[in-house]
Amino acid sequence: MPAAEAKGAAPASYPAECPWMDTSKSHDERARILLDASSLGQKYRWLVEQPANDPTKTAFGTVQYEAQLPCTPKVVYTDGPDGVRFTEGVTAFPAPIALGATWNRGLVFDKSAAQAAEAFDKGKNVVLGPGIASGRTPLSGRTAEYFGEDSLLSGTLAGAAIRGIEERNPDKPVLSNVKHYVANEQEVSRNASSSNIDERTLHQAYDLPFEITIAEGEPESIMCSYNQINGVYACENPLLKDTLRDKLGFDGYVMSDFGAVHSTGPSLNAGLDQELNRPIYYTPERLTQALAAGEITEQTIDGAAFNVVRSYIRGGLFDTPLPAPAEGSVSTAAHKDLARQAVEEGTVLLKNDGVLPLSSTPKTIAIIGPTGSSTPTNGISALSTCSMVWPFGSPNTLTCESIVTIEDAVRERAAAEGSTVVFDNGSDPQRAAAVAAKADVTLVVGYYKSGEFNDLPNLRLAGNGDALIEAVASASPNTVAILQTGSAVEMPWLGKTEAVLESWYAGEQQGPALVNLLWGDVNPSGKLPMTFPASLADTPTNSPEQYPGVFSNGSTTAPTGSQEIRQVDYTEGLAMGYKWYESQGIKPLFGFGHGLSYTDFEYRNLRVKPVVDKETGTTSLDVKFQIKNAGKTAGAEVGQVYLTLPGAAGEPGKRLVGFEKVTLKPNQTTQVHLVIDANGPDHPLSIWDAERDTWTTPTGEFTLEVGSSSQALPLRSSATVR
Repeated sequence: MPAAEAKGAAPASYPAECPWMDTSKSHDERARILLDASSLGQKYRWLVEQPANDPTKTAFGTVQYEAQLPCTPKVVYTDGPDGVRFTEGVTAFPAPIALGATWNRGLVFDKSAAQAAEAFDKGKNVVLGPGIASGRTPLSGRTAEYFGEDSLLSGTLAGAAIRGIEERNPDKPVLSNVKHYVANEQEVSRNASSSNIDERTLHQAYDLPFEITIAEGEPESIMCSYNQINGVYACENPLLKDTLRDKLGFDGYVMSDFGAVHSTGPSLNAGLDQELNRPIYYTPERLTQALAAGEITEQTIDGAAFNVVRSYIRGGLFDTPLPAPAEGSVSTAAHKDLARQAVEEGTVLLKNDGVLPLSSTPKTIAIIGPTGSSTPTNGISALSTCSMVWPFGSPNTLTCESIVTIEDAVRERAAAEGSTVVFDNGSDPQRAAAVAAKADVTLVVGYYKSGEFNDLPNLRLAGNGDALIEAVASASPNTVAILQTGSAVEMPWLGKTEAVLESWYAGEQQGPALVNLLWGDVNPSGKLPMTFPASLADTPTNSPEQYPGVFSNGSTTAPTGSQEIRQVDYTEGLAMGYKWYESQGIKPLFGFGHGLSYTDFEYRNLRVKPVVDKETGTTSLDVKFQIKNAGKTAGAEVGQVYLTLPGAAGEPGKRLVGFEKVTLKPNQTTQVHLVIDANGPDHPLSIWDAERDTWTTPTGEFTLEVGSSSQALPLRSSATVR
C-alpha cells in the first residue's frame, strides 16, 4: 500500500483548510487531525458505507447527515472475489477455487493486481475480496469463491491476493476486504444460523486462515459474516476485538456484510466499524439515542471512525482521487494472458490413461455438452459456467463478454492440423453417443452451476451430465471428461473415461487454455485445493445436526411461524477436509493436493534438522528435499510437506506445513528448502490450548512427510521436539 512521505519531509501542497492532507505526517496523525476537526455528526458518516464514501451528499434515502469536511475522498466499493463483478469491459478471470488449484503465490498476486487496476479504471477503489472459508462441506454454494479447505494454502494465497490489490499499483490505490469472519460455511440459513464450535476448533480451523492472511497480506478491511458464532451474531461478537484484533493482529477496519448488522450499541462496542451499504442501525438518530442511553460513548464512535479514516489514508484513497469510470474495455492483452495462465495452472488433471496429450495428427474430434459452446441449449451455454451464478438481474458474477469457448478454441486448433470437429449439445445422450462413436477422440463437458444464496443439493453433474458421460464413454474408446464446477464432483462414470480434467469456472480464456493443456503445449500442474469424496455420505458433515443444522423441534425445517435460529453443530471438530478422511480411514475419490502431469517427478533425499531459537527457545524444522523431473516433458510440480504431531496432541491426521511450486526441464533436479517456522502465523508445530488461552507445542516425535499430494508421500522422516 502507498506509504506516506517520511515524517519531517517537505509536505506536498495541500489546501490550508485540510491539514489532514499533509503527507509528511503519519497515517495515524492525519486521521487524528481530521477527526479532531470533525463534529460528532461528521464522525457518524464514517460508520456507514454510503455517507462515508460519498462526501458531497447529505441525504441517503430518508436519513439525513451533516455535511462532511472538505478533502475527503469519493470511495466506491465493488464485489470482487473473482473479478470486478457486474461490470462490462473487464477481464473475466477464473474463480478463486481455480486459483487455489494453482498453488502459485506469484500468479495470485499478479491476477489480483490486474483486477485492482481494472477496478480503479472503472471507478472503484475498494474490492470486496478475497474470500476465506475452511471447506467444512463441499455443498457450500460459495466454495468457488474461496481458495480451498486448508488453512495454510488459503491463508497464503489470500495474503498474496491482498498484496496484489493493495501494493502493486500505487498510482491506482485500491483497498481489499477479506471476507467473511468467521465460520461462514453454508448458505442455508446463513443469516439465521449459529455455528456452534468448541474453542480449539474455532482457533485452529476457522481463525487460523485469517491469522495467516493478516500476517501475509496486512489487509485494510475485513468483513464480518451473517451467521452467529456460539449464539452471538458475528458482527456483534466479542471475537471482533478479543480474537481478530488482539490475537490475530488486525488493525484495519471491520465492515459488516450487507444486512448482517442486528444492533447499534452491541455491534459498535464489539468492534464493528462500518455498516455496509445504506444506514440502518448506524443512523445518526440511532447512534444519538444509544449515546443518550449510555449504551455507547463518543470515544467508541471516534475509535470506529478512526479505523476507517486511517485505512482510507494509509491505502492512498485520500491522496489519489478516483477517476470517472472508463468507457469501453480496460482489459489488456497482459491481463488476458494472466487469465489464460490461471486456467492452465489451475486445471487439475485428475485421471489420464494415456489419451492425453492429444497428437497433432489429423483426426475427428467430438465436443459434447452444452457448456462447450456459445450456442445455448435450454438456456445453458459456456456463459453459464464462465463464472459463479448470480440470481439477481445478472446470470453470472462476471459478464464474460469476451469468452472464448472450448468449441471455438478446438475448432481453431483443429483447422491448423487438418482435423475435423463435430459438436453435439448432449441433450440426448444416445444421440451424443452415436456422435462419439464415430470420433477418434471425444471431449465431453460436464457441469453444475453454483454460487451465493444457495447450497448444492448434491455433488452430481447437472443437466443429466452423469448419464451423458456414461453413454459417451461407453461408445468412444478415447473419452476425455472436462468438468466445469465450483466444488467437488461424484463420478460414477470414472472407470469408463480415459481422462478427466477439472477446470472449475474458468473465465473468458477457458478455450485457449484447455486447448493448450489437451494438446500438451502446456503441461498440467494444477493440484486439488480440496478433497473430492467418493460419495457425499463420506463427508464429515453427514448428520442433520452438523449440516444443515436443526431447530428446537429436532428437524431441519423450522416450526411454522418460528423465527428461531438454526443450530449447526461443528461436532466433527478438527476432523475436516483431508484430516477427516485420514482419521476415519475413508479413501476419497481424489485426495487433497492430487494432480497429474504429462511427466514423472521423483522425490529424493529428505533431510530434516531441528533448529532451536536461542531467544524464544522454540524449535523450528529446517527441511530440504529434491524433486527430479524423470520424464521427457518439461513441467511444474508442487512439492508438499505434511507434519504429524505427537499422539498426545490429539490431532486428526497430518497437516500441510509447507509447499513450493517448481518448474523443471526433463532430467533436471532441484533442491527445495523450506523452514517450518514454529513462530509462523500458521503455528505449524502447535495446538490451541483452550485452558491456557494460547498456542502450545507438544513434546515428542514429529513425523514429516513429503510428496505430490496428501496421499502420495514417498519421503518420510521424524524429529524430536522438546
